[in-house]
Amino acid sequence: MTTSRFSKTSKHTSQRLFTIGRPLARQTMLMITISVFGLLFIAWWFATTYGFIQPIFIPSPQAVWQRLIVLLENGTLISDIQASVYRIMVAFVISSIMSIIIGVLAGCFSVGRAIVEPLVDFIRYMPVVAFVPLTILWFGTGDEQKFIIIWIGTFFQQVLMVIDATKRVPPDFVGLGRTLGMSESKILFKIVIPSALPAIWDTLRISLGWAWTWLVVAELVAATSGLGYRILLSQRYFQTDTIIGYILILGLLGLVTDQVMRFLEKVLFRYNMRSK
Repeated sequence: MTTSRFSKTSKHTSQRLFTIGRPLARQTMLMITISVFGLLFIAWWFATTYGFIQPIFIPSPQAVWQRLIVLLENGTLISDIQASVYRIMVAFVISSIMSIIIGVLAGCFSVGRAIVEPLVDFIRYMPVVAFVPLTILWFGTGDEQKFIIIWIGTFFQQVLMVIDATKRVPPDFVGLGRTLGMSESKILFKIVIPSALPAIWDTLRISLGWAWTWLVVAELVAATSGLGYRILLSQRYFQTDTIIGYILILGLLGLVTDQVMRFLEKVLFRYNMRSK
């Protein structure tokens, strides 16, 4: 009898976990997430502690932690984080504002789409790394150069995704606005933009990950501070504990910003069922 109940419970749990489109309870999601990170940490600790991987390639968690503590105490870690966060926030905000304005207009009006889409499609296939030497020539090695690299890496992708989000606004919504006698500007600001904003916000959340990538690329090539600069400097002296530590810091910063944007999505767009 007990075995039968256990079997039914296991089957029910399996169905809940592997049913397409069925959301998991928050506690279950949290438990799975913690388990995944825990298993990865254990595998890292086991492989480095028992000599399966040499410290010159991947140092132990203890070595990385101790190195980060040293960098935190002497102010290097905080200084690098501040420099990188400042660069990415400024560039990302500028890119996002420009892409939303241009993308919404191009998504609403065919003439705008005819002007924007072919040009953006042409530029977005150009490798961002190829612009690094040009931006150094044009802007030097200051923060402006980092802003431009992040902007190039995110803006053109964002524009296309914002256009797509705007085009997905149901035509019935626009038709209802015209039936009510609303002007084109009122339809744009009271119907189209509120309807497209949740998807646009999701676009920004996804593209923020690209921005972190291009920030590190910019700092690896031409910088005197920042997380990417410290990784390059550590490579020269074979300080793999610093490299691994800074990579983990980058991942943590990316995870935090992503979760903050997910939380803000639920707060700002309560009217959107997908955000609940």
